[in-house]
Parts: sequence; C-alpha cells; structure tokens
Amino acid sequence: MKLTHLLSILLILVPLRAGDIPTGKPEDAGMSAERLRRIHEAIQRHIDAGEISGAVTLVARRGRIVHFEAHGLMDLESRRAMQKDAIFRLASMTKPITGTAAMMMLEEGKLRLSDKVSKFLPEFSNPKVAVATNGGKDFYVIPANRELTIRDLLTHTNGLMTGGPGSKSGPPRPTEGDTLATYIPRLGAVPLDFQPGSEWAYSGYAAPDTLARIIEIVSGQPYDEFLRTRLFEPLGMKDTFFYPPDDKRSRLVTLYRKTPDGLVKAEKQNGFSFKTYFSGGGGLMSTAEDYLQFAQMLLNGGELNGKRFLSPRTVELMSSNHVGDMFNGKLGRPAHGMGYGLLVGIVEDGVAAGLRVSNGSFGWDGAYGTQTWIDPREKMVTIVLIQTQVVMVQRDFENAVMQAIVE
Repeated sequence: MKLTHLLSILLILVPLRAGDIPTGKPEDAGMSAERLRRIHEAIQRHIDAGEISGAVTLVARRGRIVHFEAHGLMDLESRRAMQKDAIFRLASMTKPITGTAAMMMLEEGKLRLSDKVSKFLPEFSNPKVAVATNGGKDFYVIPANRELTIRDLLTHTNGLMTGGPGSKSGPPRPTEGDTLATYIPRLGAVPLDFQPGSEWAYSGYAAPDTLARIIEIVSGQPYDEFLRTRLFEPLGMKDTFFYPPDDKRSRLVTLYRKTPDGLVKAEKQNGFSFKTYFSGGGGLMSTAEDYLQFAQMLLNGGELNGKRFLSPRTVELMSSNHVGDMFNGKLGRPAHGMGYGLLVGIVEDGVAAGLRVSNGSFGWDGAYGTQTWIDPREKMVTIVLIQTQVVMVQRDFENAVMQAIVE
C-alpha cells in the first residue's frame, strides 16, 4: 500500500480533535503580518511599565488564527516565561458562557425569558425592594411591582446584590463548601436594590449564579457537568474548568494586584474558583485557545466543526440590545454607543463609544483584565488574557488589532 494512500485512510479514521481552528497567513485573512507585530509592542509597553506581568493575545479572522502570542512572564518571582497554553482566571468572561447555556435551555423549551425565577426557585416568590433612608445608611422595604424573570437575570436589570441598599442585608459571598443548591435559595430573601426591569446595575455573581442553579434544575445536571458535557468537550475545550486539576496547576498564571509600589501577588490565587461552588458569574478558568473555540462558535452563528450548539437566530437574540440606553455609562463604560444583550456587552456605535471596535461586536471582560470581542462585521474574534486589571491594555490591544486590518 502506498504511503500517501495509507495517510489518507488514517485521516479518515482519525478525525481532527473537535474545536481545532487552523492557523493561517494574516494576508490570506485580510490582515498585515507586519502590522500585527504591533500587538506585541503595545503589550510590552505595559509590561515594561510594571503594570502587568505578562499576557496571551489571540486574533482569529475568517476562520483562521492569524495572531497567537505569549508575552512577558507567568510569574515574577520565578521569572517563568508566559506560555501560550497558560491558564487564566476568566472572572466575568464566564458570563457569556452562562448566557449560552441558558440559551441552550431556552431552545429546548426548558425555560423562557419571561419565566418567573420563582417557577424554579420558590424562595424568590413575593420579592421586596429596598428604599434607602438616612442618607443611604438605612433602608425600608416595599413590595416589588413584579417578580424577577429569566430575562432580568440575563440583562442585569434585576437589582439582586448590585451594591444598593438591599445588598447590605444579603449573605456573604459564597466560599469553599457552598454549592449553588445551598447558597442560591438564600438570595431569595434579599431585598432588591430597585424595581425589576427599571434600571441596569451589574450583578457580578448573584444573578448569573442564580441562572446557573436554574440550569442545574432544568437540565438535571450539576452546572460543571452540564458545561463539560454540553459545551466544553464537544467544542474541544480541554483546559476549561471551575477548579484546576492538580496536573494543570503549574500552568496557572500568578494573579497580581497593581499598587503604587508595583505588582503585588494576590493573597487568594484561586480568584472566584471553588471546588464545589460553580459560579456562573465568574468561576471559570481557561486558555486563550480554548476560549477561542467557544467564541468562534458564536461568531459562526452557533456552530463549530459541523456541530450545532445554537441556532443563528438565538445567537442574534443573545447579541441584541435588550436594555435600550440603560447600560451606557455603567461600570466605567462610555456614556454613549453601548448596549447590553443576554450576558454580553454590545457596541452599537463605536464612534460614539470612543472604542476601536466594530459596530455589532459583542463580548465581555473580567475583573483580572481578561477580554474577548466577537466581531461579526469583520468575521473576527479577539482575545487578550492578563491577570491584573489594567483597562488600557484592552484599549491598546483593540487599536493594535484594528490597524492591522488591510482589507
């Protein structure tokens, strides 16, 4: 048998690992290889300034990876060089994954956007709203105009532990030993910070974690198992999890705080990751290449490598603005040009927002500096992963990417 014939048979019998996105020449994807080198220059300036220890950056356009680079160090003390397969705490970059999981349950008819949260969690019946008094030091409660819905949880229009007066009476943040099943019902007794649907305020963990618990209930699976079997394994995301296995901990990038005296190693290196509490708002860890599989699937309209996860119309629903202009100016975002979908932020007018991002781009970032944009107009996914919150790293990365597009 000829060698070429044997290789052809092997390629048929041994398919590519699910989730493999090929590397291509930048010029074939309408980008300049020379100009893409400016990404490293932009990141290196922040490393040289002592603002971050290192980063991993990735750009995929037209279905091909055109830039994938590790910069700086994983750990300052050991001087270990950053690796492309380094594992980062995603923090709130977890939220788009939770939004996708909710959309999968919506498509299966197991929940509706209009469903009351109390349909799945009776503890959320008869909600109350906190009204501040005494200059915000105290509050009294009034009945809510209506109950919270799934849409409220997905759009941050819920007032659940959003930093207002009602949040002061809420339980402490979840810790090791808590589970979604034991913790989330406790949130049902917390007064909301405003009337449901009337405002946009970030519920960093409470609302998306409540969604994660509802997904457990309607799917019949623990949330980590649901994500592993329904998303991560089919997408080929082999390094994405809520808690790092022992054999992968060495690839975890050290988490630092930026201080006037330089970078200081954070005391809690696991971030929002726990062994038993699967936070839909911020608990996941991942790599740049893993997250690309997920983001590329959304860019493709819910499909990757022949496997469909969502309908294109569902991805469109997820990435449409559901909150009018309520999101503008929140969380340090621009005062104009922004919208918010179902656990993803949206750029409606990049010029008004002052961002070097295409109109229609959607994605989210994390507390430790991670960020992704999914750009349907340019057929592009961009990912920057760092472990110190420095917003200008994201802005400079966006600029370096956009200036490298030549057609």
